[in-house]
Formats: sequence, structure tokens, C-alpha cells
Amino acid sequence: MTSTRLKSALTLLGPFIALLVVYTIFGMMNSAMFTQDVLLSLLTQTVIVGTAAIGMTLIIIAGGIDLSVGSIIALCGVFAATLVTHTSAPVVFFGTIALGGLCGLVNGSLTVGLRLLPFIITLGTMQIFRGAGKIATQGTPVNLPFDVTVYKPWMGGAGIPWGVWLMVMLVVLFSLILRYTRFGRHIFAVGSNEQTATLCGINVAKVKILVYMISGAFAGLAAVMNMAKSSQGDPTTAMGMELDIIAAVVIGGASLSGGEGTVLGALIGALLMTTIRTGCVLNGIPTPWTEVIAGTVIIIAVIIDRLRHRKAA
Repeated sequence: MTSTRLKSALTLLGPFIALLVVYTIFGMMNSAMFTQDVLLSLLTQTVIVGTAAIGMTLIIIAGGIDLSVGSIIALCGVFAATLVTHTSAPVVFFGTIALGGLCGLVNGSLTVGLRLLPFIITLGTMQIFRGAGKIATQGTPVNLPFDVTVYKPWMGGAGIPWGVWLMVMLVVLFSLILRYTRFGRHIFAVGSNEQTATLCGINVAKVKILVYMISGAFAGLAAVMNMAKSSQGDPTTAMGMELDIIAAVVIGGASLSGGEGTVLGALIGALLMTTIRTGCVLNGIPTPWTEVIAGTVIIIAVIIDRLRHRKAA
């Protein structure tokens, strides 16, 4: 048990040190990185990717993948913006989260029912969900009315936005769930070895469907945060965000082979990706080079993951 905890601590330590190093380098290049406004901006910008990364962590630990998460955010964002003028904020929140969970249920059910690779299934649903959002809005954003201000404190306003506190609380909650509950242990068992998990009496199909539903629900919540930030629901938003979300989880120490990962690590990974993009903007680095740097970080994280497993083998 002690060695397992030590390994988990070391796995988290690497990404955390990388975050500090990257932040310090950009800060030395431009001291504005060390200001309170930029720090607050970093936290706020991390909310969308960080929230979705919580659910993606569960999927990756269970040995799956979800390429449709960006499209779920787009579809749910359109749905949320449409609901705003018709109902109250709690209904918007829970309704959008429910729609995200439904999208996750579709992904999980198709993956389990058809016994196909989740990469293939979610590659297809990625197109379906985004296409559905464009059909519903004829490809145009749904703007929030100017007099609707109830969502602004979630991603703006004075002090730390509510969305940051919610993200932190969810990270703590799901860290505890993964470590101390039977469901958490089942997720790790399924990702480590499905056949062994089945022999141990674990309902593998149920676990897989549940993690996809939970991940979809988190994508729905991220969609509400995205709507609060941009004051609209745009069917073309979050294109490519699935890569940042998956990268955040892998950078945080999760293995694409399944069986390991932490929610806290995913949050650190999300902060690292946000820090890279913000640092590049502040230092006038062109967007193409920003993409090159972010892509390089992702490749390095995957290489480290492979080397870790070769050493363990």
C-alpha cells in the first residue's frame, strides 16, 4: 500500500514540477504572468477543460477513450443557451448535465453493445453530436439576452469565479470516490484487466456505461461554463478541445492503456495546457507555434507513459 501511494505521489510530482517550470519560464519572459489578474485568468480558463477532464479521467482509467467530448460540449452549449430564455437557471444546469449524460450513455451503450473500439464509436458520435447542434441552430450561435446576468459569476465577476470553486470541489469529490469507494476500485480493475475483473464478479459492461455517462454529464457541465463565459451557445465551439482534455488527463499521469490515473493529475495537466497557451499569448508567440508547443508537450507525455510501462514490464 505504501509503495502504491509513493508511486501515485511521484506520478503527480512530475506534472506539477513541469507546471511550475513552464510557468516560471513564461514569467521570466514576461513578468505579467506573475500578476493576480493573469493567475485568475489561468484558473478561469482551466475550468472548461478541467471540468471535462474529470470525466475523461474515469473513462481512460477504465481503458476507454472519448473523442466526442468537444462535440458534446458544443451540442449541450446550444441546448443550454436555448433553455435560458424559457426556464430557470437550476433547470438549465440540470437539464444540460442530463443531456450530456444521455450523450455519454449513447457512447457507452454502443461501445459495449457492439463490442467495438471506443475510438471508432466516439469518432462517429463526434460528428453526429456536432452535426445535431448545427442542425438545431442552422449553424448559427444562440446568444443570451443582454438582461440575463445570473450566469456571469460562474466564469467572471469580482474575485474567483464560482466555476473555479465548483471544479475544485468536484476534483476533491471524485478523488475520494476513486480512492475509497467500490465503484472507484471497479473502474481501476476494469481498466487493468477486463477478463480478471469479470472473473472477480464485476459487471464490466455496467462500469463502462456508467463512466461514459458520468463523463458526458461533466461535458454538459463544462458546456454551461462555456456558455457563461461566452454568453452564447455555439455549435462550432470546442473544436479540437477533446485533444486538450485527453492531453490533460495523460499529462496528469493517466495511462492510455488503462488502469491508472488521478483526477488531481488531470487538473494539473489542464492547468499546464492553459499555462502554455496563456504564456504564448502574453509573449507574442504566434498561434501556429503555440499549437506546435502544445502538441510537443502531448507527445512527450505519451512517450513518458510508454517508457513508464516498459520499465514496469
